Amino acid sequence: MNFAHLFEAAMLVCFGFSWPLNVIKAYKAGTAKGTSLPFIILIITGYLAGISAKLINGQFNYVLVVYFLNLAIVITNVFVYIRNKALDKKAENKSALKMSATDIKNAVEKEDNMMNYTNALDEIINRPAKAVEKKNAVILMGGALDSAIPVDNLAKEFSFNFNIYNKSAANLNLASAKAYFDKTVAPLAPEGLILHLGENDLASFKKDSSAFDMAYLNLIETVKACNKNCRIALVSLANNSEDKNLTLLNAHIKAIADSEKVTFVSVENAKLWNPEATKAASSFAYDMGLKIRKPLRDVAEILYSWAYHNVESKTVETLVG
Repeated sequence: MNFAHLFEAAMLVCFGFSWPLNVIKAYKAGTAKGTSLPFIILIITGYLAGISAKLINGQFNYVLVVYFLNLAIVITNVFVYIRNKALDKKAENKSALKMSATDIKNAVEKEDNMMNYTNALDEIINRPAKAVEKKNAVILMGGALDSAIPVDNLAKEFSFNFNIYNKSAANLNLASAKAYFDKTVAPLAPEGLILHLGENDLASFKKDSSAFDMAYLNLIETVKACNKNCRIALVSLANNSEDKNLTLLNAHIKAIADSEKVTFVSVENAKLWNPEATKAASSFAYDMGLKIRKPLRDVAEILYSWAYHNVESKTVETLVG
């Protein structure tokens, strides 16, 4: 037995034992921070020099195998480094995009505050006290049509046994919906969310339907991150004129609802809804002491039936059908 070769192999095994652990640690960390690529390249160069020496001297034995094994593991570190570097870049881009959007938003808000300082101060002094909104409520989040729905009155009329708030905005679209949710809705930690979005996105949907889908999916992801048990209902857009683009847009909304396992509500059902029967059922449930919350589908049909029957004809024709 050649003890010189044996000790050399033992040295290589001891020296190289840390590299598999380093590969696992770096892969789990998911970041290249703290890893030196020049150092790894230097180690690879050293192993290549040792292998070259063995080949030149004709020493084809188990020591050479250990050299190659160590070299392979160290090279694996290079691939993990490249992968982690890409993850770092992706995270930085996402952070920069978020920071940019926040900066723009803050700049616009600052300018608006300066321009409307006098009016805003007057409103603060003279406006009546606002009722405190409670958490764990159901939130309606939509556009112009939705803003006109009197959710408080309907909640009393149909005996809703939960709080419901209308957080709709006339110009709300999917591009701004995530930021709007984070600022206006998320602080209320809703247990239910009715989303009626898309009326301000038809033009962008025609240009790039995949961007529409991604924006909707990102919004749902944000809602679930706020409360993983939040009930979510997606409401379609009315299409009285049977516009092909609106039909396709509604198909996309339904596909998104199906893929995310959330409720899909067609506004067309509002035309067939019987309010008197619902009132009777609600009254019966209340008299029996039932505390089960209404499914979001039922709540949405109550809200949009009211909109269909009470919003002025031009709005109904355009948005409800």
